[in-house]
Amino acid sequence: MAAASLVFAAGCSSGDDEPDRRESPPKRETSSQSPTGKAGAEAPPEKGSAKVTRTLATGLKSPWGLAPLPGGDLLVSSRDEGTITRVDGKTGKKTELGSVPGVSPGGEGGLMGLALSPSYASDHMVYAYFTTESDNRIARMLYDEKKPSGEQLGAPDTVFKGIPKGMIHNGGRIAFGPDKMLYAGAGETGETDLAQDKKSLGGKILRLTPDGEPAPGNPSGDSAVYSLGHRNVQGLAWDEQKRLWASEFGQDTWDELNEITAGGNYGWPEVEGKESKEGFRDPVAQWKTSEASPSGVAYAEGSVWMAGLRGERLWRVPVRGVDGEPEPQAFLKGEHGRLRTVVAAGGDKLWLVTNETDSRGTPEKGDDKILEVRVK
Repeated sequence: MAAASLVFAAGCSSGDDEPDRRESPPKRETSSQSPTGKAGAEAPPEKGSAKVTRTLATGLKSPWGLAPLPGGDLLVSSRDEGTITRVDGKTGKKTELGSVPGVSPGGEGGLMGLALSPSYASDHMVYAYFTTESDNRIARMLYDEKKPSGEQLGAPDTVFKGIPKGMIHNGGRIAFGPDKMLYAGAGETGETDLAQDKKSLGGKILRLTPDGEPAPGNPSGDSAVYSLGHRNVQGLAWDEQKRLWASEFGQDTWDELNEITAGGNYGWPEVEGKESKEGFRDPVAQWKTSEASPSGVAYAEGSVWMAGLRGERLWRVPVRGVDGEPEPQAFLKGEHGRLRTVVAAGGDKLWLVTNETDSRGTPEKGDDKILEVRVK
């Protein structure tokens, strides 16, 4: 089990989704050149589309993480209630697996990201990122479908702990990459200096083995840190070229979509948005915080799809085979409220999770929801 002792702090002019309102990095530190794809790769259409085809589930409370199961059902976490629920992918029927012991909700913390083990078919392990009384951590739990509803989660096995916690900027997204390593977005808790502090896990993207050890090939072999200079990463997704894309909450000026490279420094708090400053990597795309405040991202049909909280819209950023700067395109603006999580569901299908019940929205009847979206 990996661990770290860190300084805990909070306080910042903006929260995880709206204003109140570097380890021996490889070359390619600046990004004046386009990082968006191989020459000759088939680019997606210049103009895409996104259409909600059905509402799968309603009545979810503070939904955050979403993990598709083999067969088409979904697991969804409740940030504030600390529970994991299974949603039938055809009928939308909800079955609570159980509560995760040790979750301490507060502010932007609680039970957040979910991911299935790369060996889920044989080990039935579900990974979760959550806030405790002392830190943010990652644990895995056995999911036993044969047990009664509410008792299907085994005791948490903590694989990594010591990630700084705060009332804001707890990060929380976890995902297994094409390399079968576990990646996690860790926020800087509102203490901006943590993002550039190489001894801190705050303001970083972490890369771990499934057992929670620093992954082989990390910039520093004894560290879980994969990239640094982040404010609050809550979206992680890979394309078919195995490039990692991450969404980033800005403070007052620019939200970002970044292509992540091992050892890359993404500038916070020295840089926000595109400044072409030596030693830091510029984002591939940027938005005003009122237009995005992004959380989840997914990759489908040659584009990165990014869910906006304050922006209340789904952004499309074409990245496959695109020359020059990609042109973001917005869909569903204001139609479904705040959007927290988006997950690829194969082909042109996405799952999209609304987030009106997290204390910052304006809940209406049926909130929160899981929507099925067809895209191109």
